[in-house]
Amino acid sequence: MATRYNSVLQNAKVLVLGGSSGIGFCVAEHALSLGAKVTISSSRQAKLDKAVERLNASVKDSSASLDGQVCDLSDVDNMRSNLEKLLKSVTQTQLLDHIVFTAGDGIKIRPVAELGLGDIQNMGKVRFFGPMLLGGLAGSYMKQTKTSSITFTSGANVAKPGKGWTAVAGYGSGTEGIARGLAIDLAPIRVNTVSPGAVHTEMFDEIPEERLSSVLESFRKRSLTDSVGSPEELSEAYVYLMRCSFATGSLVEVNGGSLLT
Repeated sequence: MATRYNSVLQNAKVLVLGGSSGIGFCVAEHALSLGAKVTISSSRQAKLDKAVERLNASVKDSSASLDGQVCDLSDVDNMRSNLEKLLKSVTQTQLLDHIVFTAGDGIKIRPVAELGLGDIQNMGKVRFFGPMLLGGLAGSYMKQTKTSSITFTSGANVAKPGKGWTAVAGYGSGTEGIARGLAIDLAPIRVNTVSPGAVHTEMFDEIPEERLSSVLESFRKRSLTDSVGSPEELSEAYVYLMRCSFATGSLVEVNGGSLLT
C-alpha cells in the first residue's frame, strides 16, 4: 500500500476536546489507529480515565501515544486560562498538528420567547465561546504549516432548525463563521467545520428507554439512508479534514441526506 496515503497522520500530535465520549471518542480512536499521538480532553477526570482505558483496549499498543487531560469549559470566567493551561501542557515536547473540538454540554430546548439573556449566554458558552477562545490561542501552540488543522463542530440544525432551536441554530451558525474567519487569520493552519445530523451517541442515554425506539425511528424517517448516524461514521469526516491539506474554510455535512427531506 502506498505510504503517502496511509501514513499522513503517523506521529501527528492531535488534541481532541470532548474526546471522552461520542464523536470525539471515535475521532480519537480513529486517529490512534492511524498512528497519531492523541490527547483527549474532558471536564471530568473520572470520565477521562474511563475513556483512556477504553481506547487502550480498543487500539493495540496505543498507551504510549495516548493521554487524557482535564479542561473545564463550563467555567466561563476561567475558560481562557483553562484552555491556555491545556495547550501549554499538551505541547511541552511537541507542537500540535491538529485540534478537534467536539465538546458540548446538555441543552434544554425552549422557545426563544422564554429565553432571557442569561439563558442565551449559557447555551453558547461551550459551543460558541469555547471555539472562539480556542481559536485565538491555538496558533501559538501549532505547527505553522498547511498540514496543520483545527476542526470545529456545528450541526444540521443550522440549516434546518426544528421548532424551539433558534438559539442553538444561531450559535451553530456562529461556529461556522468562526471557522471561516480563523481560516484567514491563522493561515496556513487550516480551519474547518463538520456539521453532523442525528448521531446515536451517549446523549441518547438521557431519553427514557420506552421512548428511545420511536425517537430513533423518527430520525431514520427523516434521512435518505434510512439510518441514524454513528460516531464511527462521523469520525471519517474529521479524519478527512485532518488529512487533506487543501481543505480550509470548509463545511463538511454528514446527515444522511436529512436536509433534502
